[in-house]
Amino acid sequence: MPRVDVYKIPATGQTRERLRAKGQFWTPDWIAEAMVEYVLASKGGLVFDPAVGAGAFFRAAKLIANDNGVRVSLAGIEIDPAVLTQALEGGLDQGDLASVTIGDFVLQPPPTKFSAIVANPPYIRHHRLAREKKEQLKRLAIQIVGKPLDGRAGLHVYFLIRALSLLAENGRLAFILPADVCEGKFASDLWNWISSNFCLDAVITFSPEASPFPNVDTNPLIFFIRKSVPQEKFLWARCQRSQTDALKRWVRSGFKSTVETDLFVVERDLQEGLTTGLSRAPLTNHPSKYVLGDFVYVMRGVATGANEFFLMTETQAQKLGIPSDYLVRAIARTRDVNGDEITHQTIETLEGKGRPTLLLLLNGDDVERFPTTIRKYLRQGERLGLPTRPLISQRKPWYRMERRTPPPFLFAYLGRRHSRFIRNTARVIPLTGFLCVYPRSNEPKYVEQVWKILSHPDTLANLSRVGKSYGDGAIKVEPRLLERLPIPDHVVEECGLPLQRRLFERREDYTAAPKDTEH
Repeated sequence: MPRVDVYKIPATGQTRERLRAKGQFWTPDWIAEAMVEYVLASKGGLVFDPAVGAGAFFRAAKLIANDNGVRVSLAGIEIDPAVLTQALEGGLDQGDLASVTIGDFVLQPPPTKFSAIVANPPYIRHHRLAREKKEQLKRLAIQIVGKPLDGRAGLHVYFLIRALSLLAENGRLAFILPADVCEGKFASDLWNWISSNFCLDAVITFSPEASPFPNVDTNPLIFFIRKSVPQEKFLWARCQRSQTDALKRWVRSGFKSTVETDLFVVERDLQEGLTTGLSRAPLTNHPSKYVLGDFVYVMRGVATGANEFFLMTETQAQKLGIPSDYLVRAIARTRDVNGDEITHQTIETLEGKGRPTLLLLLNGDDVERFPTTIRKYLRQGERLGLPTRPLISQRKPWYRMERRTPPPFLFAYLGRRHSRFIRNTARVIPLTGFLCVYPRSNEPKYVEQVWKILSHPDTLANLSRVGKSYGDGAIKVEPRLLERLPIPDHVVEECGLPLQRRLFERREDYTAAPKDTEH
């Protein structure tokens, strides 16, 4: 049969946005074939796909069955009938799709169990799910897992739960999923359930250049799971070249053929993998005694709810007649900072480019107490409907802005291959594109020592240990997770901080947050 690569997601535009809304990101053939190799295990039988889409796994099943001289039958579910046309255009026929039903696999599952389940479930994040749908999924988790999952679990997580519940004894499941299934707030509960009831055979990760989904902001992983007695070990692989046959050959060999330059494989202890994170490489050295939170505390930047209104250029502020007493210097975008320091020259350069660097910082005073120009501007905001926006509507009054003491250091909230800490010598207020990093002492020597820690390459190398991974090597680190960033012992010692750390071993000794800071 012809080999067809149906992965054709454009990098930008309305088409990709429509696909995102439906969670449709088609699986390339070299990935689909390796996944089907696992669930078939060189045997024939029924292959079930709960999210058929353009039919990549059906095509792969026919090819693998032909290679192994076995017979397969195909069945599945698809919620969007329109995409089945693409399956026909990609080489399948009506007979291949005869046992595909149209419906909602998660909430209206088939009544039978399956020995071979393979899928690339729709990647629909939690904020795209309706409230009613979230409630239904919550009840589903209680029914299957025994407890609700954190509300930030996307639809793909529930596809996995439902599919595992339909796996027959000794059956095999192969799912390709984003890394948030290992890194999200819900991951611990999810994997405690999976590791207690199923056998995790292997996890396959990808280097950025080998990603099955280039130009898509997700870090994909493949999970091979059996309905069998849980084991203490599993295989962890790193695929290092796109379109490689090494992955399929490795699976076909029963995970024995591992001498491949395109594929790095290591056996790991399951508990270590769950602790470290299945999406992350195993630890190669002893755990650090220190974490970043021993020396700093971290907060997110200011969330305005409407940057286009509250953030302005000097020219705009002058035209509007906003008094300087109501404005503070601010920075919104990580790409506005090219290096590792924000200076006054940085701000001047941004103003010269027409970038807004002034934040309208109003307190909760009655509107009539503000100057006439500000009252006029606020009325304009009301006409634009700003008070009804989700975030702004939670503020009383709506124009009251969050406050931050200018942090000595910033951290790029979502870094793409260049995650870094930034020294804030211009003392600007960061918006939500950054995290605020405050040393636990304002003593100048201590601040300098902390900066040496933050800028050390071995500190930056550990960001992947606590961050959420996305496409193209991007890492997102939440405030509390950044405080858990391991700091290598030798880095702390080089910077002369071990003795300083003793000052902060008890929480009541921590330097208090700035008085005008909101947690």
